[in-house]
Order: sequence, then structure tokens, then C-alpha cells
Amino acid sequence: MEVFKRAILQPGPPENFALKTVQEVIKPQKQTKLAQDENQFLENILRMLLQEFVSAAASSEKIMQFGQSMDSSGTTQGYIPRLLDIVLYLCEKEHIEGGMIFQLLEDLTEMSTMKNCKDIFGYIESKQDILGKHELFARGKLVMLRTCNQLLRRLSKANDVVFCGRILMFLAHFFPLSERSALNIKGVFNTSNETKFEKEPLEGICIDFNFYQTFWGLQEFFSNPASVSHAPIKWQKFTSSLSVVLNTFEAQPLTDEEGDANNLEEEAVNFSIKYLTSSKLMGLELKDPSFRRHVLVQCLILFDYLKAPGKGDKDLPSESMKEEITSCEERVKKLLELTPPKGSEFLHKIEHILEREKNWVWWKRDGCLPYEKQPIEKKEVPEGSKKRRPRWRLGNKELSQLWKWADQNPVGYSVQRL
Repeated sequence: MEVFKRAILQPGPPENFALKTVQEVIKPQKQTKLAQDENQFLENILRMLLQEFVSAAASSEKIMQFGQSMDSSGTTQGYIPRLLDIVLYLCEKEHIEGGMIFQLLEDLTEMSTMKNCKDIFGYIESKQDILGKHELFARGKLVMLRTCNQLLRRLSKANDVVFCGRILMFLAHFFPLSERSALNIKGVFNTSNETKFEKEPLEGICIDFNFYQTFWGLQEFFSNPASVSHAPIKWQKFTSSLSVVLNTFEAQPLTDEEGDANNLEEEAVNFSIKYLTSSKLMGLELKDPSFRRHVLVQCLILFDYLKAPGKGDKDLPSESMKEEITSCEERVKKLLELTPPKGSEFLHKIEHILEREKNWVWWKRDGCLPYEKQPIEKKEVPEGSKKRRPRWRLGNKELSQLWKWADQNPVGYSVQRL
């Protein structure tokens, strides 16, 4: 470890001394790439050294700034970033095992507080291009995924929104689009997001409380469509509840004035909301076009799931169920078309989105095959043998032939001149 401590204090880039430092510690026999047992021995040394630096840092000091000093170029760098830079260079040049840098980063985040983890993750973001190279990515992608997931579990979704977003953005850039770990292969629904509503009527409420419970009770089916397809009793309950809601929407159509009064497009609203479930707001929410659209689109998503391609025969809906789905779907689309503003245009966009979604369903059914186009490898073309260029009397073949013809036909040339 003393050898690496001296190396950290050396000025200049890591390529000037990194390999020499490893050879001094391991003493390989005239080789620049360590064997498996040598890699394991070096990894143990580096992990112990990293733990020593973290323990030595004062409780109030940022660990990424521990031992920070000014070098000859006027830049400052702590012991830990300097050590990581050395290891990263060795991994990049394949002197040591490529996954070693990822293991050190995981250890560092586990030993650090969340405040220090922000600085550590900043270092990871700054080295993203190097860490994403194929020779490193193939060895350490699972470790990096585990590191980021552990950080997300430790963070508060309410208080650490920005940091969570940074981690998710990093994962989106670091891993390819077809990475299976980021895909919901089994199609599991988020049933933990429960919609709570009132179970007992409040005094002074002028709405039909049975309708209120029926309306918000639909969210149980929307949050887990799979429960509807496998239970005939639940499907009957869903269709009866949905019929009550659709009858109410049809009996209380919205006018163009109500649609213009609640036009969200003019306010440039670019985010979705979770509507309040208070019974006092039921009357106002029914007059809101955006509120109706949310509910009706949920219906189309559920129907689209039940008719999704790629399912086995046992999972497909029965003939009677298909007829009920078609009937309800037509009513929902008709209501969407009549909901101002621009109902027909909105319905067309939703249908287009749902049609495109089927492509993703087929893609998942076929095993999520990678669809990124890899760059074409540049092949070096061997240089051709140098040939002696023909020499012409007047620069090119045609002029030379013309000149030769004039020499051979002096009479014809003189006649043409006349």
C-alpha cells in the first residue's frame, strides 16, 4: 500500500507512473498484463487502501477532497480521486482486470454517507465516456447497475428528487436501449400506487355517493388489468361499474364553452397530475374535460392490454368477453370524440400511440432483441502497387492522337485550313 500512497503524490498524468507502480507492487515477470491471481491480490490491496482513506477523512470533511493539495499544474485533487484515476487508466489500457474500477466505486459508495455519494457520483458522471467503453463496460456493467440501484434505495424519493434523476439519467445513457435490466419483461404492474377514496358519505354532500364509490372503484382494475382477465367475477364487476360511469358521461355531455374554459393547451401544462378523490369535488371534476379524458384513456389502455398480441391461447379473452370489450371500446371512443376541445384530433393521437405500443409488445414477446445499429467497422484497404503513368506527347491520349493524325495527313490538314 505504501507504493500506491507514494504514487498518489506524484505529479503528472497517471500514464507516467501507473504501470511502473503496479509492477513494483506485483513484480510480474516481464509482462504488462496481470494474471488472475495477481489481479485479485492487487484488488485486495486497493480496497484496503480505499477503506483506509475513507476512515482517515474527518467526519466533517468531504472524502473526495481528503488529502487535497495543489500540484505543479495548479489543479487540486484529493487522494481518492487520484487513486481512482490511476486504476481507471490501468483498466482502460488493459494492464489490470477491467471490472476493478467498478468494484472500487461500489465499495466507495457503500462506505460513504449520502452527502459524499453525491460527490462520488459526480466523479462517475465525469468518467462516463471511459467507463462506457466496450472493454470496461462488458466487465463492470452489472456492478455499476447494482451500485446505482443501491443508491436509489438509500435515497428519499421526496427529498432527493434531483439526485435520483441524475442516477436515472446516467443509467439511461450508460446502458443500451435494449438492456433487459431496464425492461419490465414480465409486465408487472405497480399495484402499490393505491387510490384511496371515502368509504362513508359526508354530511351535506349533494352527489350520488354510490356513483362516487363506483367511479373511484374503477381505479382498482386500471392499476392491475391482469386481475380482470383471469377472474370472470371481477370482469363482470368492472363492466357493470364502467357502464354506470359511461352512462353518466353520456347523460352529461360537455359543451364547447366548458371545453374552452378548461383548455389546458393554452396554459402549456406539460405534466400529469393525480386527481383528488374528495367527494366534494366530484361534481366539478365531472365537468373537467381533462379529467374525463384521463379516465377514458385508462379504459382504452386496459382494453388494449386484454387484446394484446403475443399471449397464449389460455390468456386470450373469450368470445363473449371480446364482444363486451368491443362494445365498451366503441362507447369510450365516441365519448372521447365528443369531449372538447379537439376531440377527434385527440382520439386519433391516442389510437396512433396505442397502435405503436403493439410493436413494443411484439418486441418483448420475441425476447427483446437488440435493435441498435452498430457503427460499421473501418477496414483498412491495402495500398495498390504503384504503376507508371503513360506519357503522352500533348498531355492526354486524345490530343496526342490528333497531333499524330495531322503529321500523317498533311494534305488533309492544309485543305481544311483553306
